[in-house]
Amino acid sequence: MLDTIDLSLKLDRTAYVAQLTRRQVQLRELAYQLYLQERPAIILYEGWDAAGKGGSIKRVTEHLDPRSFVVYPISAPEGEDKTHHYLYRFWRRLPEQGQMAIFDRSWYGRVLVERVEGFCTEAEWRRAYREINSFERQLRAFGTIIIKFWIHISRDEQLRRFEERERTGYKSWKLTAEDWRNRDKWGVYEQAVRDMLLKTSTITAPWTIIEGNDKWWARVRTLETLVDVFSRELNHEPADPLTAKTGKSRSRTGKSSGNKTLKEKQ
Repeated sequence: MLDTIDLSLKLDRTAYVAQLTRRQVQLRELAYQLYLQERPAIILYEGWDAAGKGGSIKRVTEHLDPRSFVVYPISAPEGEDKTHHYLYRFWRRLPEQGQMAIFDRSWYGRVLVERVEGFCTEAEWRRAYREINSFERQLRAFGTIIIKFWIHISRDEQLRRFEERERTGYKSWKLTAEDWRNRDKWGVYEQAVRDMLLKTSTITAPWTIIEGNDKWWARVRTLETLVDVFSRELNHEPADPLTAKTGKSRSRTGKSSGNKTLKEKQ
């Protein structure tokens, strides 16, 4: 799957600003529909170190009602979480109906960092593929919308970003010795990523691989995917601010949704 990704894709600034604004406005409308329809949603981010997960999450949430979502940055388990099954800390952070939970790294740590670094046994990480697929099937059966992103960058691009962080004072805190150590294991991690995508991209919860070498492209591509999936799941077509449509926005069945467009609201 990774070999087919075109990492040369990019956007110029004009296209980026226009498409970013367009998709953010549409996502805001869809988040309100999520609330009205009382559907929980999980947006999950995985990717290489310095791939741009945090920057993407910032653009996704920038214009959302802050009451409609929670962002969970996931690191090594601590305290009570460490004494339970690895999925326990995610069960207790699942979103309420009508809300979004955004995970910056997730339960896939079991088959990535925990596998590579030896924090669990081989039997445990091999069993985890089935456990994760079952976990996600249960969430989908309940009505949860699950959107999973792997942000993919090249090894050369990662090195460029690491070196940029070293040179930039306000970014240097992001770079740690652990990042450099993980980079030395690129090949091992890449195999773990390939296994993860192959074994856990299912009909109910597929992975979307984001071409991440150009951050502008990656952010817009992520937002486009969210708009498309939410539109389909909620059976609601949001108004397109770039076409200045008038009248009521319509559901995908052609029925009026009753929501006014931006122009009508003005």
